[in-house]
Amino acid sequence: MARYLFIGRYTAEGAKGLLREGGSGRLDAARQVVESVGGSLESLYWGFGKDDFYAIGDLPSHAAAAAISLTLAGSGSSSVRSIPLMTAEDIDAATKLSPSFRPPGA
Repeated sequence: MARYLFIGRYTAEGAKGLLREGGSGRLDAARQVVESVGGSLESLYWGFGKDDFYAIGDLPSHAAAAAISLTLAGSGSSSVRSIPLMTAEDIDAATKLSPSFRPPGA
């Protein structure tokens, strides 16, 4: 499974829902959406400022991560960014590849 970071902001309606349900209610909902696509939720945190929440989950595919992002955005309650998280081993494998590249204008 691959690990993903979801960073999101609540809309006004989403913030109202958080005020009604509290953090525990949203934690349960986050766990449910991740598990519904075959993944597991590692953590969910809230902040304030530009971003409202940060979640990390293990998901079986990019499609599963995209489905979660689309579902959250489609609900109208939040906007979300999905970021694949890479391990040292992933980066080691990337450094062993030799892509052929021509810079623009070269």
